[in-house]
Amino acid sequence: MKIARTLFAVLVLAFAACSVAGAAAREEKVVYHMNDGSNPMAALNNIRNHLNASPKAKIVVVTHGPGIDFLLDGAQDKNGNPYDAVVQELANRSVQFRVCNNTLETRKIDRKRVIPEATIVPSGVAEVSRLQAQEGYAYIKP
Repeated sequence: MKIARTLFAVLVLAFAACSVAGAAAREEKVVYHMNDGSNPMAALNNIRNHLNASPKAKIVVVTHGPGIDFLLDGAQDKNGNPYDAVVQELANRSVQFRVCNNTLETRKIDRKRVIPEATIVPSGVAEVSRLQAQEGYAYIKP
């Protein structure tokens, strides 16, 4: 009986070690959903902090509605600081930025105004849903 309990304990510990190792090896994938244009710099700082804590995290920023404004050519915060330098820094750290084409069409914004670091997708909300349901991304709404 003692041997059986010892064997059982060893198996439980081995299973727990494999589970922890598997969880540690799992890729961290996060979608940041931005549809509010009131303070994009705060969201960009959240993303920077996220990457500082988890440098290997795969982050996609999906924007629609007023949330796209910081990804338009010449966009600046209320103090006149351009967003493009911060976006470029994050893109250099493998952050992907996606802009909703439905928003561009509804607001009659020329696609050429979207900065080169961003990709246009057919629908922002559909992209958020797809990333979560099909690619296993965690959802963050900054």
